[in-house]
Amino acid sequence: MLLAATAAIVVTMVLTLIRAFYGPGLYNRTLAINMFGTKTVLFIALVGYLTGRPDYLDISLLYALVNFVALIAVLRLTHYKDLVAPAQEGEGGSL
Repeated sequence: MLLAATAAIVVTMVLTLIRAFYGPGLYNRTLAINMFGTKTVLFIALVGYLTGRPDYLDISLLYALVNFVALIAVLRLTHYKDLVAPAQEGEGGSL
């Protein structure tokens, strides 16, 4: 049963990669890459369980955090075209 779950996750990962490469817009591609990262976390945790290595769960949690931070950076980059937000009027201080 767990091998079937692993195979299903691999199939969905392939489908999300197809969506990421051939998606109609930037939003759909970003969403597909985020979903690929989530499926990767599930895949690493499931493989760790199947092989009897509980330390893979720590690796998958670390990957989840990196995936979240990278998604925020990509969304900020696509919104502002820069990783640093422009200063608002009246905020004081300038760079």
